[in-house]
Amino acid sequence: MSRDQFCQVVLLPQNEFTKFLHADAHGRRELLGKLFRTGRFSYMERWLNDHSRTTEKNRDAARADVLRLVERIHQAAGPDLKTEYAAPTPDDPQTLTHPARAWARDLLQASQSRPRQGPSGGQDSQGEPGQAASPRSRSPRTPPAANHLHHRPTATEPAARTGPAPGHTAPAPRPGPPRPTGGTPAPRAATAADDHTRAQSAERAAREHLLPEHTALDAVQMETAEQSVRAEAAVLDALTPEEDTVRHLTTDLQRIDTERQDFAAQQRTAQQWLEEEPAWRRTLEIRREAARRAEEEGHRHQTALDTLEGRLEAAKRRDAHLAKIAKAEQHLADAQNATGQAGQAYIDIRRRRTEGMAAELAATLTDGTPCPVCGSRTHPAPAAPQEGQPTREDEQAAEAHHEQAKADQDAALAALQKLREQAAAATGEAGDTPLVDLQTQHGVLTALLADALKRAADQGAVQEELLALDSEHTAMTEQHSTATAGLSARNASYDTITERLTELNNKLAEARGSHPTVAARVDELTHTANHLKEAAEASRNFAAAIQVLTDRTTQATHAAKDQGFDALALAQQALLSDEDLRAIEEEITQWREARAAHTAVLEKPELRQAAQQPPVDLDTVTAARAATDDQHADAVTAASAARIRSQDLTALTADLEATIQRLEPLEQAHRTARHLAELVTGNSTSARVRMQLEAYVLAARLEEVVTAANTRLHIMSEGRYTLRHSDHQAARGARSGLGLEITDSWTGRPRKTDTLSGGESFFASLSLALGLADVVTREAGGNPLDTLFIDESFGTLDEDTLHKVLDVLDSLRTHDRTVGVISHIPELRRRITHRLHVRKEPTGSTLAHLAEAAE
Repeated sequence: MSRDQFCQVVLLPQNEFTKFLHADAHGRRELLGKLFRTGRFSYMERWLNDHSRTTEKNRDAARADVLRLVERIHQAAGPDLKTEYAAPTPDDPQTLTHPARAWARDLLQASQSRPRQGPSGGQDSQGEPGQAASPRSRSPRTPPAANHLHHRPTATEPAARTGPAPGHTAPAPRPGPPRPTGGTPAPRAATAADDHTRAQSAERAAREHLLPEHTALDAVQMETAEQSVRAEAAVLDALTPEEDTVRHLTTDLQRIDTERQDFAAQQRTAQQWLEEEPAWRRTLEIRREAARRAEEEGHRHQTALDTLEGRLEAAKRRDAHLAKIAKAEQHLADAQNATGQAGQAYIDIRRRRTEGMAAELAATLTDGTPCPVCGSRTHPAPAAPQEGQPTREDEQAAEAHHEQAKADQDAALAALQKLREQAAAATGEAGDTPLVDLQTQHGVLTALLADALKRAADQGAVQEELLALDSEHTAMTEQHSTATAGLSARNASYDTITERLTELNNKLAEARGSHPTVAARVDELTHTANHLKEAAEASRNFAAAIQVLTDRTTQATHAAKDQGFDALALAQQALLSDEDLRAIEEEITQWREARAAHTAVLEKPELRQAAQQPPVDLDTVTAARAATDDQHADAVTAASAARIRSQDLTALTADLEATIQRLEPLEQAHRTARHLAELVTGNSTSARVRMQLEAYVLAARLEEVVTAANTRLHIMSEGRYTLRHSDHQAARGARSGLGLEITDSWTGRPRKTDTLSGGESFFASLSLALGLADVVTREAGGNPLDTLFIDESFGTLDEDTLHKVLDVLDSLRTHDRTVGVISHIPELRRRITHRLHVRKEPTGSTLAHLAEAAE
């Protein structure tokens, strides 16, 4: 056992075993915890608290992961994607599990249904490419509206072409040899030669605008090249909006990078604070622990000071009684001396009167009267009285004086005995320590108490600082979580935009080539295609001119011979002027070609079908085509963005599912750990009283102690007092469960233990000490505690109570218990037959074993 345990259940020193009766719940907990060794329950409390904090950290980390994924899903979904579920928020942790899963799934379903809808919501974004071609490209099929526009002007021209060719009139006859008219083959051959020359010049001029790789191509090859160049231009023209996209993405990238830096700064600030916080918290906890210890030290000093003040008052009474005892002893000595003198005087007077008794009797003899001694009626020689003979009155006066001296002596002895008993009682309370030493100890304890209270006063400030630290910890944790989530989302967006921007830049760089923009490249390709078209037409015209020149020269040679000309040259000389023939020939040729072209066009089935359609508004059709092209480009962009968004949401939703699956058991584990921790520390709202686990166990032990103590207390107090364990709520929310009350059967009301008198406190404390010894014996596995020593405090009991206490102590011997009483009370000497008497001598103390009661 430790000293505290030993002094509670084996050796009960003066005023020590009353501490348990008057202690508060904290003091009883410390003592009972040492007696019953309940430190394991305190360890369980600490372990559960640590486990609760660990599960809380794990849960908060999983919540932060969920919030980061929620932020990324927010950004991936964008503002236009709507859902019927509310988004999870850090303010409501309940939304971070199943509601977050439902919200993410609904967003994913909404995103998967959107790609099939174009910007207007009704057209498929994957329409025919020909319907979304660039205005610079030509569709493989001519739309009906274009056919109608083409047919309308063409149909009005053939009527003008049905009459004779303009200027085709018979020339006036000329004298001389026969001359061919302007309609003969000769002039047509000349005209064909001129056309050939012009076509050749036009072809040469057209080929000068071609690229080097196109100069050697024929008409068919140039048409193929034109179609290829126009197709390339159409493809590149579809990329021109991507340049605006690149500019927007670059702006967004700069904005997101700025936000990344801000979030990173916030994260670093919060992380640095959170890393430094444990050191600050340890410092505050050290201060709080120091203040708490100072408070406990103050309680101990206050208890010691209260006890010391009681001893100090008792020491004052002791010294006062000792001073009175010295006077009373002197007074008793004087009274004894006076009694001795009075007794000696009374004996002397009595002796002298006895010796002179014959003379006193002789004085009363008369003749004839019988002598009271011998009965003789004759008195021959009566004794004569001596001088100064004491009389009966003198003897009675001396006797009275002696009795009065004896009474004074008895009174002085009684007063002295009373003073000695009072001094003994005061000495039992104060001990043998001199008053000056007690006053010195009182001063020291007062100073120590003031210092402890001063140090304990820091507890309020430390608690406020801890509350402020907790509040700032919450804010910094939230800032760190928000910054981490924001940074993760911005990093993801930054990486996505960077990847897309790199892809677009590579695509546009390849599309631009050496040109500054894609539009410039498209313009160059368009010009190249136009030049190819012009060169192809010029090449076809030149080939046609060659064929016409050959045919007409042959026809003109035959015609000249038929008309009597020996040679074509003679026929040509007979022609009209070259200028006239050329003009006529040109008109005829143009008229025939136009008629043939229009006739061929009108014979096309699509134009015939288009002619039956209502007229078309060209401006409306052009605007509709442009709008359709814009819608197609927007639809392609929207479909691509929606596909990317759907892919991102699919991946993020899967990550969120996995994170929520990890969070849910952590939430349950923390709820269980927190409930157990609050339950064992007495902070649970479901607990009836604020009782910690160790206090709960000790309360059960205290109930056993009280039950055992009441067995003895009932006898000592003649059934008046009963101890009762109380677990009422303590004041100001303090820990409860180890309260003690005492019920007075005379009033029927419970009383506080500190309202008992000295004698009542003694036997109540003795009952508790004996009950503690019994319960500790059972708790220790039945190891017997055979001997109990009690030091003094019996002097505070009246005679009847003292007998009752001794009866209880005697009853312990029936259970093989030995009780030792350390006392100097005379009554105990008479009651206790087996005594060890300690005699103090100059050479040392001696021990004598006495087996008889003192007389």
